[in-house]
Amino acid sequence: QVQLVESGGGLVQTGGSLKLSCGASGRFRSISTMGWYRQAPGKQRELVAAITTGGSTNYADSVKGRFTISRDNAKNTVYLQMNSLKPEDTAVYYCNVGVRTMAWSYSTDNWGQGTQVTVSS
Repeated sequence: QVQLVESGGGLVQTGGSLKLSCGASGRFRSISTMGWYRQAPGKQRELVAAITTGGSTNYADSVKGRFTISRDNAKNTVYLQMNSLKPEDTAVYYCNVGVRTMAWSYSTDNWGQGTQVTVSS
C-alpha cells in the first residue's frame, strides 16, 4: 500500500555532507510521522531522526546538531540533511513513514529499500 523511494546516499569523506530524500506513494489516507533509521553491520537498527506532520522533530543524540530532518507534505517527501559526517555515520539508512490506511488503521511498518551511506576517513 505504501511505496517509499529513497535517493541521495553515497560515499563521502569525513566532514562532508549528504542529503537523503524519500518520497512516499501508494494508497493511504494520510501520512503522519516520517523518519530515518540506520543500521550498521552487526548493529541494531536505530532511529536517527523523526518529524511529525506539524514539524516537531526528534534526533538521536549522536546526530543532534549535525543532521536536520525536514518534510514537504505537498510532495509526500522527507529529507535528511547530513553535515559534518563521521565514519561512525556509515550505515544503511532507511526511510520510514506512518500512515493512516484506507481502512482507517494506523500503519508504521512502511520502509524504504535502504540507501548506503559510507563516510571514509
